[in-house]
Amino acid sequence: MRAYPYKRLAGAVSLRVTAVRLKGPGDNREQLDIKSFSVVERVVALGQAERDDWESARLTLSATVPIKATEFGDVWSDVSVVAVLTEKATNARVSVRLEQRTPGGRDWSGNLELWRADHLDRATLTVHVVATVDGVPGRAIATSDEDWIVDVIAEAPLRRRELDVVEVGFREGPDWLRPFREMPWIVDTSGELPAVHLNTDFEGITELVGGNGSSVEGLVRDLLLAQMCTDVWTAVFHTAIGDLEIEEDGTPLFPEDWRGEVLREMLPDVVPGRPVEEALRDVHLRRTGASGWIDLQPRIHFAATRRAEMPKALADTVRGLDRFHRENDA
Repeated sequence: MRAYPYKRLAGAVSLRVTAVRLKGPGDNREQLDIKSFSVVERVVALGQAERDDWESARLTLSATVPIKATEFGDVWSDVSVVAVLTEKATNARVSVRLEQRTPGGRDWSGNLELWRADHLDRATLTVHVVATVDGVPGRAIATSDEDWIVDVIAEAPLRRRELDVVEVGFREGPDWLRPFREMPWIVDTSGELPAVHLNTDFEGITELVGGNGSSVEGLVRDLLLAQMCTDVWTAVFHTAIGDLEIEEDGTPLFPEDWRGEVLREMLPDVVPGRPVEEALRDVHLRRTGASGWIDLQPRIHFAATRRAEMPKALADTVRGLDRFHRENDA
């Protein structure tokens, strides 16, 4: 929790995207279907656009702030509500001041324009309530409780992304994969999204993973996929925790891309019973300190297998094989 040397605004600040319009060459604008953004997921998916030549997107925003934002004239003044879109991958930052719908009201609205050329992947949209406090202008007295994500690539407005699976022969594939030619798959976390490279040279792996065979084959396939997912969760956690931005006081920050999502998802199982911010600091100190990192490995493995549903897959396989043998004996 951050400490501020001035009074802050109590209460919730909410943000909503109510419409999305794309601008192509010239001044043609196309309004995207409501399916392109999700209020539940708080995600805008611009990859769903039917036209591929769009140059900019205009997001219509609506924010609601506590009524006390405009009542405390003796504490703060010159109150404004600002929407800010940032993307870590490109260091892009766009801000727009929202307008109050009615004098003294809680609702503010406006439009934010983002240019496609300035963004590569996912950007975070936040609302800040800014005011002059103790004679100092531009101080943030409140921030939206939940951010939105604006994804210029995704076709579906989902906060959690689907894993990318690439089928490739390791024997004669890219140079970096050739040393692993005996492995059925390799997890790669170096890109914008983690990916599983499935080795098509490994006999039968492609047919097994993508097939709809007998009941026994189905059991083996589910167990295999659970093991693959366990490897993925383990790899992405280690990648995420090893690539943190650190503040001057030593506080680690959650990454704004998929790495942050992975950490927020897994930390409650790695360091149970602690707020995720404290858990992140604890794990970071253990990893960079003299001791404690090895002791965390069973918890990391537990968190990975739980999300991959490995225990369920293994139990289903054992029961399924037992049933298969009993049916054959009968």
